[in-house]
Amino acid sequence: MITADSRTRSRFARLTFATTATCVLALTMMCGWTAPAAADFRLCNNTSSRVGIALGYKDAEGWTTEGWWNVSSRSCETLLRGTLVARYYYIYALDYDRGGEWSGQAFMCSRDKEFTIRGTENCLARGFDRTGFFEVDTGEQRSWTVQLTETSQQNPKRLPGLPAPGSLPGLPNAPGVSGTPPASPPPGNKP
Repeated sequence: MITADSRTRSRFARLTFATTATCVLALTMMCGWTAPAAADFRLCNNTSSRVGIALGYKDAEGWTTEGWWNVSSRSCETLLRGTLVARYYYIYALDYDRGGEWSGQAFMCSRDKEFTIRGTENCLARGFDRTGFFEVDTGEQRSWTVQLTETSQQNPKRLPGLPAPGSLPGLPNAPGVSGTPPASPPPGNKP
């Protein structure tokens, strides 16, 4: 025998099921809708050490160097967000745990503490260090990831402000650094 109370419970159960199903469907549709991939300049530290990163680039206002990003072992960090506006970027990295660096022959201003420095001229006269950064050629991609890896050719620790002797990891086929464009190149010409 069906009572009014059991009909009410049955109607409430159908209503609750319909509402729940609608919410689940809406949530599934929202999660399934994917936004376009972010266009960023990233650095991945594939070493067993913590590293400090300084970045140099040219924007509409001229040359800028920034630092420091502290990147844990086996992790990645976004250094610049958004579509890349230049083809060439410059990196200087320090190995905090084992000593050594990734450097190059593009000299820019830096300092030991957190910094944003405009211009690359007269670093020492302006009270900054003159540091050799290595060049990263993004090939005019809209996003890029630099991979730092361990190498037996990593330079010994240097004194701040002095250029580093030795290998140039920013050159093609050099050990210790590689760059990767996004999974599929975006359409369009230069940014």
